[in-house]
Amino acid sequence: MTDTIIKIDLSKSAYENDQVHNRWHPDIPMVATVKPGDDFIVECYDWTGGQIENNDDASDVRDVDLSQVHFLSGPIKVEGAEPGDLLEVDILDIGAFPDNQWGFNGFFSKKNGGGFLTDRFPEAQKSIWDFNGMMTSSRHVPGVEFAGILHPGLIGCLPDKKMLDMWNTREKALVDTDPERVPELATLPYAETAHMGRLSGDEKAKAAAEGARTVPPREHGGNCDIKDLTRGSKVYFPVYVDGAGLSVGDLHFSQGDGEITFCGAIEMAGWIHMRVNIIKDGMAKYQVKNPIFKPSKMVPKYDDYLIFEGISVDEDGKQHYLDTSIAYRQACHNAINYLTQFGYSEAQGYAIIGCAPVQGHISGVVDIPNSCATLWLPTDIFEFDVQPNSEGPKKHLDGSIDIPKAPDL
Repeated sequence: MTDTIIKIDLSKSAYENDQVHNRWHPDIPMVATVKPGDDFIVECYDWTGGQIENNDDASDVRDVDLSQVHFLSGPIKVEGAEPGDLLEVDILDIGAFPDNQWGFNGFFSKKNGGGFLTDRFPEAQKSIWDFNGMMTSSRHVPGVEFAGILHPGLIGCLPDKKMLDMWNTREKALVDTDPERVPELATLPYAETAHMGRLSGDEKAKAAAEGARTVPPREHGGNCDIKDLTRGSKVYFPVYVDGAGLSVGDLHFSQGDGEITFCGAIEMAGWIHMRVNIIKDGMAKYQVKNPIFKPSKMVPKYDDYLIFEGISVDEDGKQHYLDTSIAYRQACHNAINYLTQFGYSEAQGYAIIGCAPVQGHISGVVDIPNSCATLWLPTDIFEFDVQPNSEGPKKHLDGSIDIPKAPDL
């Protein structure tokens, strides 16, 4: 029987659990040890550490303390792993806790994190999604049900000191270009809410002051939010410290490509079953700078899509040069506008393309001046026909149900 090597208690604060941390730093002590070939189970808090509740009040999303996140389970020592190796991680299974079969999706306030479409959705909103086996649906978004593609939003190995310093230096330089920007350009070290696992005293204080925040993806992996990193997939992580220091968290029941609402997946607490192996000197042998992965053969099968196109022309009509981020943003806007014609609110449309297994594609990056990005919306997730026809769209929803909103204070 597979051992659970890291356990959590959802009734207690994540700060009380010394097998959890919320910063990246090479001095964070390992909390469990495994050998190559071992498989094991790790339990994880939701990424906020339980700040979001299963109710119809979005004030917790508005007021969430983002300086606390993400709470990660680990670090896990892999015997024999050394700097320069690749850590091979097989994701064998993922699930929600039996007595916690729900997750949440949120739009953060522009004043507190924002999102990909923050100018269109500047206020905090929250939808709750219930799990029924492999399927999920929401009382806040009627007419939609789809299969989950469960995955860890955040997984990676500890950085060494040189890499940590590089992260902090380059991100500080970016923030210095516009230090008053809202939302901020990057999240810099912040000791006050740092949870450094089993570190204590002066060692903890020093590490907390320089520990890298967990918000972005970086060379070691981190918060990549790749929806296809699901059960049956394999990841190869660069190793920077002895023992690798594997940590994982931010589990998702489902997500669309881009995790566009920022809290853009269906976030959940739960468990992940993994197996590890080592490829000695793999970073040099394969010229690996960032993690690489193999997707799973076990994914929800959706064959019919409506594909929405966007180009490098922003909301004000300004032309940009081959800007794929703007192009994908426009594809998202176009999909939301389309869904409103069937009775969905703009917020419900935003939640659908953030939570459902939509695909995002960079379709063209050479035809100056416009990049072309596309959003692929699976039509089978809807309880009614959403395809264009000669009769025009039929409003299936009357607007009596919407996603709760919390006005800015």
